This record gives sequence, structure tokens and C-alpha cells, in this order.
Amino acid sequence: MKYARLTKEQFEELHQEFINFLATQSITAEEWEDIKKNKPEAAEQELDVFSDLVWYGVLNKVEYLEHISPQQLHLFKCKEKDMHLIALKINNEAIDLTTKDGFAWLRDNLLSDSIEFYNAKKDYSDDKLMDIFTLIQQGANITKGELFQYFEKLIGQK
Repeated sequence: MKYARLTKEQFEELHQEFINFLATQSITAEEWEDIKKNKPEAAEQELDVFSDLVWYGVLNKVEYLEHISPQQLHLFKCKEKDMHLIALKINNEAIDLTTKDGFAWLRDNLLSDSIEFYNAKKDYSDDKLMDIFTLIQQGANITKGELFQYFEKLIGQK
């Protein structure tokens, strides 16, 4: 398995897609029950293959990621050949960007000396999708990019 197995909840959400996946392999519901019961290692392999297919589809569509921690905000734009990062570091431990109040403070104090802005570009490794997956595993969330676009305009970068 290249990425990570989907959670039980994710499999439940994708129940119909998993049935379709099994059908593409000519595995009926009865055969699937038999595989789970008598060949658990084969069932595990099918779950892993399906998980990787789902991850591959998701990762291919990612355009923006955000990782927010109490004093830092990392905003990523996933382009074709590289990734653009806009990061903010808050030099005030009383501020917690993971809270509504902390985010309101950021909005109201963008020009404060307590905020450091960083802007960087990084080429992908040989495996762009794994680079994106690693960021997700480290806590980044897939977004529509509103925050990235806001700060991109603010700092005047394209």
C-alpha cells in the first residue's frame, strides 16, 4: 500500500464505490463475504488497493492545503511542478490561531510587528502526490484556497 488505509468511517462513506470496485474485479457480494471469512489476507489486500485508488484520486485534485497551529499558519498552493508556501509566524504566545479569538486577533493585527511573513517555493520530489500526502499526514487540510489567495494578494505575489 502506497498511502494509508481508509478508516472504517471512510469505507462506510464510500460503500457504494467499494462495491463498484469489487464488481470491476468480478467479485460478487457472496464472494466478498467468503474472501473476508476464508482469506483475510486477500481481503486486506483488496482494502489496501481500494484505499490507494481513493487516495490517488483525491491527491490528484488537491490545489490548496492549510496547516494551522497555535502560532503558525502554513498555506500551500500545489502547482504542477512545485508548491508555493505562504507562512505566518506569530511571536506572541498569548495568541492561538486555532481559536476564533486568535484568528480574529490575526485579522485585526496583520501589520503588527508580532507577525512574520514567509514566502517560498519548493520543487516536488520525484513523487508529487506523496509530497502532498505527507503534508496531509502531518496535519494539513485540503481547502479551496481562500486564505492562500487572500494572503497572496496581501503580499503581492503570484
